[in-house]
Amino acid sequence: MNDLLLRVLKGEETERVPVWMMRQAGRYLPDYLKLKAQYDFFTRVQTPELATAITLQPVDQVGVDAAIIFSDILVIPQAMGKEVLMEEGKGPSLPVTIQTQKDVDALITENVEENLKYVMDALSLTKKELAGRVPLIGFAGAPWTILCYMVEGKGSKTWDKAKQFAYTQPLVAHSLLQKITDITIAYLKAQVKAGADTVQVFDSWAGSLSPADFKIYAQPYLLQIADALKGDVPVILFPKGTWYALKDLSESGAAGIGIDWCVSPQAAREFTGSKITLQGNFDPSKLLAPIPEIRKAVKEMIDGFGKHRYIANLGHGIMPNVPVDHARAFVEAVKEFGTK
Repeated sequence: MNDLLLRVLKGEETERVPVWMMRQAGRYLPDYLKLKAQYDFFTRVQTPELATAITLQPVDQVGVDAAIIFSDILVIPQAMGKEVLMEEGKGPSLPVTIQTQKDVDALITENVEENLKYVMDALSLTKKELAGRVPLIGFAGAPWTILCYMVEGKGSKTWDKAKQFAYTQPLVAHSLLQKITDITIAYLKAQVKAGADTVQVFDSWAGSLSPADFKIYAQPYLLQIADALKGDVPVILFPKGTWYALKDLSESGAAGIGIDWCVSPQAAREFTGSKITLQGNFDPSKLLAPIPEIRKAVKEMIDGFGKHRYIANLGHGIMPNVPVDHARAFVEAVKEFGTK
């Protein structure tokens, strides 16, 4: 019934700008916090009924133009045979890291559809519950970002261990990146089969690389994924912090590129030559501003990007301390100011 997002990704003119928010399903919503109090993180992810309920909450309560399946990028290391822990207040950790070619060789890349069946079940159930109201977005982490966690073992501000691994063992790093790429392509294709209307690839830590190293360790694998999926669904790439790669990525098989708030809308349009749909780039912290300021900043953002080939979104995930009425004000302002 509302296919704005899909039409914009195809490059079509639409009556208004579509809007959704990264991490919209989850931590800032009171109904999510109730489920969080009852079930641990991976129980929420691995129980299709819970994942579906969480996915639908922002559609029903905030009014976004798309649902994104509630899951996590680290289900891929799990499917590859690695243990992933999610401790409250500490973030994710992988007790056993990848250090050698032998470690890479031991990783599983087959049967991803079977190993992550709970994601497919959640997608199918969500698709049924949505009943065509809005499109359903599937997603995966990008190979470089997944490598960062598998080598570092936990979150980092600098990703020194991951970069040292890449720079001192480049052949092993590329072997790992290719394995992650292969399983990710299979995973995203399975998501499409299960009902995803479009998919987004999150390269959250791509910005830790220099422009030259991004071209070596991140870009080739993002392009492989975009090329492999482009015949199935529109693909959105989100390599955070890599404004310098916008021109190259705009010439890929991707339908859209997500951008953060560190590049202006005008510069992003210039780098991409308006050849691709852009998505972003509201600073999530600005959702803590007074509502009149949020509305003003949304108008400025839309004026900057223009209303053609544009999806309003945040420049990264919504934060847990954002009031729901501020998130709703953001969505409503896009709907008002993004109308033709």
